[in-house]
Amino acid sequence: MLETILNRIAEAEKAAGRAPGSVELIAVSKVQPLDRVVAVLEAGHRIFGENYVQEAQGKWPELRARFGRLSIHMIGPLQTNKAKAAVGLFDAIHTLDRPSLADKLARLAQERGASPELFVQVNTGEEPQKAGVLPADADGFIATCRSMDLPVRGLMCIPPEGEDSAPHFAQLAAIADRNGLGGLSMGMSGDFEAAIAAGATHVRVGSAIFGARDYTAGRA
Repeated sequence: MLETILNRIAEAEKAAGRAPGSVELIAVSKVQPLDRVVAVLEAGHRIFGENYVQEAQGKWPELRARFGRLSIHMIGPLQTNKAKAAVGLFDAIHTLDRPSLADKLARLAQERGASPELFVQVNTGEEPQKAGVLPADADGFIATCRSMDLPVRGLMCIPPEGEDSAPHFAQLAAIADRNGLGGLSMGMSGDFEAAIAAGATHVRVGSAIFGARDYTAGRA
């Protein structure tokens, strides 16, 4: 299934006039059995996404020791009290969404002398139950993060379920463009080709690679 997704990404890049390899595939391995994750690693993939700090802590240190250099991305909501663990574990955090988290990440970056790459999450659908800064507040929040010397690489969004994703991708791309940001983390299993057409640099695909998740097994 990994090869199929990689081929579809390559076709979408070509259709959009994008350079081959300009889109990074984040294989979303949250709540997936270890054997499925190892199979994707053994197939050569090295970029993965996780939603939960505790689950990632129990999985990736050992896999890094076994498979060498990997790029692990935090793509789920990050609690401020887990930020310290997150910056030591993840190469990128896609869910920077509030001033308190920015403050915490800035302090940790100063202490460590390093920071994961950061993406600001924008709530393009303005859904009250969903994390992310509102589109109207995005420019100001990005400026605030930059004033703290945080390495903001780009933006991330999760369009509302059941809606056409394309307008949300276009809105995110416009916010990124006017703020001089090159990274666009958008597009999942059902809509990543539309995201690539809109300029995505990172697509987050899980079930289409690993198969359906079994949430009854819980999470570590």
